[in-house]
Amino acid sequence: MAPPPSTTTSLQVESVVFPPSVKAPGTATTLFLAGAGVRGMEIEGKFVKLTGIGLYLEDKAIPSLAVKWKGKTAAELMDSVHFYSDIINGPFEKLAEVAMIVPLVGMQHAETLSKMCVAIWKAEGTYTDADSATIAKYLEAFKDQKFSPGSSILYTTTPDGLVMVSFVKDGIIPETPIVVLENKKLGHALFESVIGKNGVSPEAKQSLASRLADLMN
Repeated sequence: MAPPPSTTTSLQVESVVFPPSVKAPGTATTLFLAGAGVRGMEIEGKFVKLTGIGLYLEDKAIPSLAVKWKGKTAAELMDSVHFYSDIINGPFEKLAEVAMIVPLVGMQHAETLSKMCVAIWKAEGTYTDADSATIAKYLEAFKDQKFSPGSSILYTTTPDGLVMVSFVKDGIIPETPIVVLENKKLGHALFESVIGKNGVSPEAKQSLASRLADLMN
C-alpha cells in the first residue's frame, strides 16, 4: 500500500479537531484526512453551526482521481460537479465523520438523512423493498441515541457497497461498527448529501478541493 499523503495535516473546525488519519471501524484500512468543514443552518435569521464534518479517503484515491484531475487548481475543482461525483463514486474506501458542535438527538439526524435518500431514490425511480429494509435497519441503530458535543457519527463506505455506521463517544473509536448495511446507493447518497451539488457543507467541499489539488500536483 502507498504511504499516506505526506502533506496531510489535522484540521480544526470550531471546537472539533480532525486527526490527519483514522482507521475505520470494521476494516483494516487507514484513511487520510482529505478535507473538513462546518455544517450549519439559518435559525431565526442567524447562522448556527451544528456539526463539523471530516472527510477521509483511502490512499489510492489520489492516483485514481489524478488521472482526470491532476493539474487543476482548487478553484477549478470546486466549480466542477463532476470532480465531487468522481469522489462519491470512486473505487476506494471513504469515511465521513460527523462531529457534534451542539447536542444532537440521533433519531432526528437519522430520519432527516433517510427522508433525503428516499426522496432521491423515488425521484430516480430506483426505490425498492430492499432499500426500505435498509432504511429501517439504519433507523433502528439510532434508536434512543443522543450525541453530546465532541461525540461523532462515522460513516464508512467500501467499493463493494458496504456502509458501516459507528458511534464515537468519549473520544474512543470502536473496533467494530454498530451496524453494517449492504447498500451501495445509500453510501453514495450519504456522501452526495455532504459534497454533492447541494451538499450541506460548502466549507468541506472547499477544503477537499484545496487539499486534493495539492496532493495530486
